[in-house]
Amino acid sequence: MRGARPGSQEEQVGRLILAAVLVLFLPALPFGNLLIWPFVILTTWFHEMGHGLAALLTGNAFDELVIYANGSGYASSRTALDSGGLDRAVIAMGGPLGPSVMGALLILASSARKYWQPALYALAGALVLSTVIWVRSGVGWLVLPALGAGLGLIAWRAGRGVQLFTLQFLGVLAALSMFQDMDYLFSETAMVGGQPMLSDTGAIEAELLLPHWVWAAVIMGVSGLMVGASLKYALNHEGHR
Repeated sequence: MRGARPGSQEEQVGRLILAAVLVLFLPALPFGNLLIWPFVILTTWFHEMGHGLAALLTGNAFDELVIYANGSGYASSRTALDSGGLDRAVIAMGGPLGPSVMGALLILASSARKYWQPALYALAGALVLSTVIWVRSGVGWLVLPALGAGLGLIAWRAGRGVQLFTLQFLGVLAALSMFQDMDYLFSETAMVGGQPMLSDTGAIEAELLLPHWVWAAVIMGVSGLMVGASLKYALNHEGHR
């Protein structure tokens, strides 16, 4: 922002607004869909890794992660014989909450310079490592390591301003991606890889009985609180200190 002191709250607000504008309006520009496509794949990775990590955290198995070129995908997990419906509901909820959790963490990391490089290296490493362990699709093998390499290069060689904006852009991208998927959240079924299946909220409804739209509202509310709290914290802490 013109006249804003470097590292000030005004500059932080300006950068976050610019990141949000790019995320929302880049697809409308010439070749915008092509430019945003790798990041669409990234948001699918956030979502599907949310499912997979939720499976691991509940003591179950995370088998594979598949991402299609249109941005859809799935994470395959196996629940233990003694696991109940609650485990399956948590795994289903982990997907839509995954982008919001990642977005909040990246926005928080942008609040202090000492976190910028470690956060970028950590995300780059997670992209590459998850590809080796879980990813089982050509699109994932192509895009995720390339994004990881790019983030690693930014962390290693780019200036502070580029590192900060990268964190803010990816944080806003992750946070907004969940809200852009409201149609999916409020649907009981969805098409994945050309096959009809229960949506995440439909899967939660199957285990915990309440209607899928109730769970969609709960997920939206929790996501909004997480992202809002991270934004408030980041804007109250000057990013260049």
